Amino acid sequence: MTRRQFLSAVGGASSLVPFGFAQGTEAAGESAADITLRIGEISLDLAPRHKIKTIGYNGQVPGPLLRVTEGRPVTVDVFNETRSNELVHWHGLHIPPEVDGSHEEGTPHVPARGQRRYSFTPTPSGTRWYHSHVGAGHDLDKATYTGQFGMLIVEPPSDPGRYDLEVPLLLHEWDPYWDDRGPRDVAYRVFSVNGKMLGAGEPVRVRAGQQVLFRVVNASATLTHRLALPGHQFHVVALDGNPVPAPRSVPILELGPAERVDAVVAMSSPGVWILGSADDQRRALGMGIVIEYANAAGPPRWTPAPAAAWDYTVFGEQRDPAQPDAKVRLVIKEVPGHRWTINGKSFPKTDPIPVQAHRRYRWIFDNQSADAHPLHLHRHTFELIRVAGKPTSGLRKDVVMVPAWKEVEIDVTADHPGPTLFHCHQQFHMDNGFMAMMLYQDA
Repeated sequence: MTRRQFLSAVGGASSLVPFGFAQGTEAAGESAADITLRIGEISLDLAPRHKIKTIGYNGQVPGPLLRVTEGRPVTVDVFNETRSNELVHWHGLHIPPEVDGSHEEGTPHVPARGQRRYSFTPTPSGTRWYHSHVGAGHDLDKATYTGQFGMLIVEPPSDPGRYDLEVPLLLHEWDPYWDDRGPRDVAYRVFSVNGKMLGAGEPVRVRAGQQVLFRVVNASATLTHRLALPGHQFHVVALDGNPVPAPRSVPILELGPAERVDAVVAMSSPGVWILGSADDQRRALGMGIVIEYANAAGPPRWTPAPAAAWDYTVFGEQRDPAQPDAKVRLVIKEVPGHRWTINGKSFPKTDPIPVQAHRRYRWIFDNQSADAHPLHLHRHTFELIRVAGKPTSGLRKDVVMVPAWKEVEIDVTADHPGPTLFHCHQQFHMDNGFMAMMLYQDA
């Protein structure tokens, strides 16, 4: 069965996609929306003895799988059935600031017990996602700590679909608490893939010889995850939804918060396997999903994952990038009180990053801290230029992990005017000042 035949056969839902599509409804006095999301409290069954209360979209976690077509306008009605203001951020899209889902950019909140309509034209194509973009502070029952996340696939107008099966995987953690044994941080008691702990949900059912596209989203509030599938390799074809210049097979996938990886796996090792965290403790606490070949039986197997390094640059090109019009150095430090600073200042006092339309800027992230940081620029896609001293080009992303005590260089082309948020996607860091605004200025 080809990818197109598969999608036609499932009609929007299957055992491989255990979260249904959102349906449009009609709001009072308005035409029907293409998509409707309802934010509300839900009780989530992660496993038979692990039930938690959280906030999700349309009564499910993950939220509904959304499919839209690049360049075709859509309307989305969001109903907020909670007692707090909310925001839905359309992560990875090049859309205007008033609908992007960032209050700092000017997107209005979806009021408590209220409703708001978004209208935008989705672009670019690829694996995107949507999630809450409110602040959490010290409240571990808000924002990205909750079940408010879902996958958004922007289909190109034409797609050859060189794979047989498509499987979305969304990683998340639950039951967070403050871990005071070291530097103040958030820890978790339970982990999940697609809203289920390892062994509690339906397996991904495959057949020998298939080419399976896994679309992986790290929907974690704070953690980086490494994934392996024993007996198989991941052929990485896209990062953050953007095709890589040099697709390559690797034994491990590594994703910081908000990162996405598209990887094709050749189903060439029949059996029942675990696709899961390379960390034994996290996998034991639920971070995994079963891969079951047709006619295979028995308990799912796991073998130790190789200690392979994750390196963005192997997926890039070795050519000289275009020269920037200007360079911007951004120094990252932690200061007393667990505050984070960019060039010595915490948000909202951080200096704006000025740009002019259509110019290319080289941002140099100088991480002078012991933490790695997933840095995200809204409404734009940037090009990686240098990662911890290694040059590369052609890799386009919207989140980049900057290692502890290292530098990363990116090129930002200012091609989407309007106020634009730049921040660390680690929720606790963002809430503690790790944000700044990129502002367009007249020439």
